[in-house]
Amino acid sequence: MTLASTDPNQLRILAALLAMPEDDALDALRDMRPQAPWLEPSLPELERIPLEHWQAEHTRLFISAYPKLPCPPYESAYRQGTMVGVSASELADLYRRAGLQAMDVPADYLGTLLECAAYLKETGRDELLRELTEEHLALWVPRFARDLVDHAGLDFYRVLGRQIGALIPESPDHE
Repeated sequence: MTLASTDPNQLRILAALLAMPEDDALDALRDMRPQAPWLEPSLPELERIPLEHWQAEHTRLFISAYPKLPCPPYESAYRQGTMVGVSASELADLYRRAGLQAMDVPADYLGTLLECAAYLKETGRDELLRELTEEHLALWVPRFARDLVDHAGLDFYRVLGRQIGALIPESPDHE
């Protein structure tokens, strides 16, 4: 699986799995199984723990952790070491050119980038998809995915990290 060969629905599933788990999260995962069978091994673990534990792990990985956030799902955090950096502005411009706009989240949030990639694939906007991949995703997503696998306390997030990492193979010149 690479970004170029990934079905847009798979990209949307990955984007959705980055969101904070809500009350219906387990039911949503069960519904995703036909399209994402790789989720199956993670379900027993999530069924055994309280939702609050899953939410706490999500918060620790992606939102707030002391002394350092292990896996900020934002390009600016990885590339500029800050939130809402230059990358966010560049992506907002790319979205405008595609006729899109990031709503309620920073433009450089990984879930938004994956949703954008799905849209660009569906609409045949290959040049913008190539720009999104080469000038943005390839520059930080392999590190993010590796960090997620390395720091996750739940198998669900390790599996998610491997799936995201498979989208863009790591290359030595993007270390």
